[in-house]
Amino acid sequence: MTTDSDVTVRLVRHATVLVTIGDTTFLVDPMFASPGENPPVPNSPNDRENPLVPMPDVDRSHDAVVVTHRHTDHFDEAAKDELEADVPLFCQPEEADEFAEEGFTDVRPVDDEVSFDGVTVRRTPGQHGYGQLAEEMGPVSGFVFEGDETLYLAGDTIWYEPVEETLEEYDPEVVVLNGGEAQFEQGEPITMGVEDVAAVREATDATVAVVHMEAINHCLLSRDELRSETDGVLVPEDGERFSP
Repeated sequence: MTTDSDVTVRLVRHATVLVTIGDTTFLVDPMFASPGENPPVPNSPNDRENPLVPMPDVDRSHDAVVVTHRHTDHFDEAAKDELEADVPLFCQPEEADEFAEEGFTDVRPVDDEVSFDGVTVRRTPGQHGYGQLAEEMGPVSGFVFEGDETLYLAGDTIWYEPVEETLEEYDPEVVVLNGGEAQFEQGEPITMGVEDVAAVREATDATVAVVHMEAINHCLLSRDELRSETDGVLVPEDGERFSP
């Protein structure tokens, strides 16, 4: 799905996406490991090694990096080794020191908003599950990218009031959700499932796309299941590009 839009998104794999606003491209949540290079997420319904699928052969050129949080399916050792040390790297304030300690020299923690190459980048809240488990998962963020058009990338969150408020405040043309309904053997899902995605679809007239699917062992909701249970939602394949 492509148009003459100011906003273009390309799913690389899992939560790794390339967000292009005008002439500026942000690489979000780089996970570059080869299949099976990382261990399974523990306490999950299966013990398959991660990632489950290979990287597609796509150009990953970028002007800056955005990391929503440092769980290994969003920033891994392979990405740390491959990324240029001086790449502008936007992140949660709580995680800035760790990136700097790893040798990144242009770490830019986002308290509220920053500007980069004419794009305003705003950090938004997320809730990585429910109750005590969400607390244990640590801080997570979404990001809004504003140029001539606006994209909201929600990050690892469930549907809850701050997501609805972000949609109302920024009225984006594109919304990217992390699906997969990731979960452990105990407790409720920690990323969006069918009901969460449907709630977002109901709350906005934006193009809604769901990534974070079929690449990590605790993401149990398949693309086919999500497509069959929702209407008006894009569920791209790895390597696929889309716009409003």
